[in-house]
Amino acid sequence: METTMQTAMTTEKIPYKIYLDENEMPKAWYNLRADMKQKPAPLLNPATHRPVQAEELAGVFCEELTAQELDHDTAFFEIPEEIRNFYKMYRPSPLVRAYCLEEKLDTPAKIYYKFEGNNTSGSHKLNSAIAQAYYAKKQGLKGVTTETGAGQWGTALSMACSYFGLDCKVYMVKCSYEQKPFRREVMRTYGASVTPSPSMETRVGRKINAEYPGTTGSLGCAISEAVEKAVSSEGYRYVLGSVLNQVFLHQSVIGLETKAALDKYGVKPDIIIGCAGGGSNLGGLIAPFMGEKLRGERDYRIIAVEPASCPSLTRGVYAYDFCDTGMVCPLAKMYTLGSGFIPSVSHAGGLRYHGMNSTLSELYHQGLMEAVSVKQTEVFEAAEYFARVEGILPAPESSHAIRAAIDEAVRCRENGEEKTIVFGLTGTGYFDMSSYEKYHDGSMSDYIPTDEELAACRSKLPGAGGNLSEITF
Repeated sequence: METTMQTAMTTEKIPYKIYLDENEMPKAWYNLRADMKQKPAPLLNPATHRPVQAEELAGVFCEELTAQELDHDTAFFEIPEEIRNFYKMYRPSPLVRAYCLEEKLDTPAKIYYKFEGNNTSGSHKLNSAIAQAYYAKKQGLKGVTTETGAGQWGTALSMACSYFGLDCKVYMVKCSYEQKPFRREVMRTYGASVTPSPSMETRVGRKINAEYPGTTGSLGCAISEAVEKAVSSEGYRYVLGSVLNQVFLHQSVIGLETKAALDKYGVKPDIIIGCAGGGSNLGGLIAPFMGEKLRGERDYRIIAVEPASCPSLTRGVYAYDFCDTGMVCPLAKMYTLGSGFIPSVSHAGGLRYHGMNSTLSELYHQGLMEAVSVKQTEVFEAAEYFARVEGILPAPESSHAIRAAIDEAVRCRENGEEKTIVFGLTGTGYFDMSSYEKYHDGSMSDYIPTDEELAACRSKLPGAGGNLSEITF
């Protein structure tokens, strides 16, 4: 069998195991888009409404990351040796059989979780952070800018930039900046500068503060500021921790390792569950399984779990929208609540983005995966239960998947069904104790946006008056 690979490899019907090294760690990222007959809709230039070209993104993203973002046809991309060497610090990550959880739930279901918190940054975000920092360094840049919500991405990127000697400027959603000071300090420990967003140091930040006085911010706000800072600073580019297809690509290491481990022991999952904010960890977990589904080789039930307070899949619309609140980024066709949507300040569980990755949005639109939304207090109830039973304090984001996995396992008990459930445990919650404190004190609420609030945000979509979403290319 052929074992040498080019940087980008053509689609071949070769078992995934050929791309694993002796430690069962992937040697190549898998691009799910290559197996999609109906590709995700292209990013659009907001001025012309035509598909963006690589040269238009050159001032925002690193060159090789741009190529990965726009490539819908190459099935595998070789992981550079420098990145694989870094991965060896914490990969392969554990795939754990949740025996204790199964026993406590008295369920016939078998439950497995892929644990991505076994690294200093505490989450799966490091898988893409180190890749994006590597390509920035390779291009000879001085540094990068980014946004972060709960702080996991900012933490991971600051760690990756420190490793490669890059400057790192982070715009952190203001309410998270205030709620999670220790996550902020970890970023600063790794040398990053951290600014609460929206700030007064960028044009778009000042505009948002003027339009929404006292706002606690959103990922869309922070993205706008980070992009503006990147394009106005010589030697800098913008990097993103979720939503984009390049991030989805890097996170495929999660799913490839999961599939390799399950295949090794002859285990076939029936249900695969992931939390969903912008879509990076969910996309990474399901990638090889969805690839089999698309090729007609196997079938799986795939469930995306999102917060009821920020429900882009379950209550959003499939339309072209800005990726940021300041409306400076390209338009993406995705399930969206509207780029002006700002989650309630009472929302403490992460997953705060107004839209969903375009690839996942297209798969959901085709009916190839499901989506459910869960209330915040129910999420933290599941998090506490999991911590007491399995011994890992989960991140609030991960706990959305835990909630759904528990619900499915209970359903198996009630129906007498022996199914195999796999879910993604994206990270640990040790920097989220203020949120746990609110839950334990009984001060956590379950705010859910009204239909009127969501309608108001949808009315400002760029195609609301022009049927932009019906454009075909």
